[in-house]
Amino acid sequence: MRTVTATAAAVGAALAAGAASVAAGRLAGDAALKASPGRPLPTEPRLTVHGTAAGQITLTRDLAALRPGRYGLAGDGSHAIVGPVLSAPEQPADTVVRRLESVTHGTLAAGDRVWFTPNLYVGNPRTALGLIHADVEVPGELGPLPAWFLPGARTTWIIAVHGLAATREHAMNLMAPLHRRHLPVLALAYRGDHGAPRSPDGLQHFGETEWRDVDAAVHYALDHGARHVVLLGWSTGATMALRTAALSDARNRIAGLVLDSPVLDWEATLRALAAARRTPGALLPLAVRAAQGRAGLHADRDADAGDLHRPTVPTLIFHGPDDEVAPWRYSRRLAEKDLLVALHPVRRAPHAAMWNADPDTYQETLRRFLTPLV
Repeated sequence: MRTVTATAAAVGAALAAGAASVAAGRLAGDAALKASPGRPLPTEPRLTVHGTAAGQITLTRDLAALRPGRYGLAGDGSHAIVGPVLSAPEQPADTVVRRLESVTHGTLAAGDRVWFTPNLYVGNPRTALGLIHADVEVPGELGPLPAWFLPGARTTWIIAVHGLAATREHAMNLMAPLHRRHLPVLALAYRGDHGAPRSPDGLQHFGETEWRDVDAAVHYALDHGARHVVLLGWSTGATMALRTAALSDARNRIAGLVLDSPVLDWEATLRALAAARRTPGALLPLAVRAAQGRAGLHADRDADAGDLHRPTVPTLIFHGPDDEVAPWRYSRRLAEKDLLVALHPVRRAPHAAMWNADPDTYQETLRRFLTPLV
């Protein structure tokens, strides 16, 4: 009896441990499957505000606080625009002073917890940039999708698609230079976004289903005067752009792709986000399997995940080695194997923030790429 009891206890303990591991794996997978629009990814550290002065803000010293370029600085109920690191000889060694360009809304006070965000602007193109736009609805398979439309004289439209934990506000970083080029811009909110239909299971699918909303935007553009479109996507929005270019029945009207920090291997991205939540390494495979089972995702079997959908149109990729969410090696391999793909490397930029590190160079590279396409 003692042997039977001991065996039963061991089996019960093993089952309990297995169930706990599965639950932990599922929780870890939620870092990507349930990424909330407008909230920071787990790879983005929270920083403490130590003080503000005229045109300056002092933050906790961290690699994130030392990034070059311009960023949004978001908090709970606040948003500001910060510029480069400033020289402040008398500052404490554990702080960093950056230029404070403006406080968009709310207030910033000592002790506030904040994080860097790629989108400089909040609101809409009219309130944030002074650009005339129309609020339109794109007919999607799950229901109407809200979008901003900025008119332009050209017949090639830019369809802008944000990525993980972002909103269509991200596209406003590039709206002014695109508007100066007289390019119409359609910035889309897709399933799961505020104001858009909810995904049937409430989960992100790394573009495997969301691409259909981008396809709907392509058809909307063609039905409203566009002769061709260029798809501009960040993160999983870049993944959606790739899938749309490969699978849409209107793909012959897609003139080019611009991909910023593309997620070319969703498993690698999910592992990175789960690890950022301090998930033990032994549980990371469970997180991947849980996500695959819950969201019906297809595994990226090929070691070179960039082969999933190789572009058939001119493609420009902005990506860099400091991206902790979407490994840039896949972008590099794709560019090495495909003559249609040009890779513009950006260093010291986090995920989906390649523009922020050096806006002028980014915009000039984008201008040169778009010129023969539009």
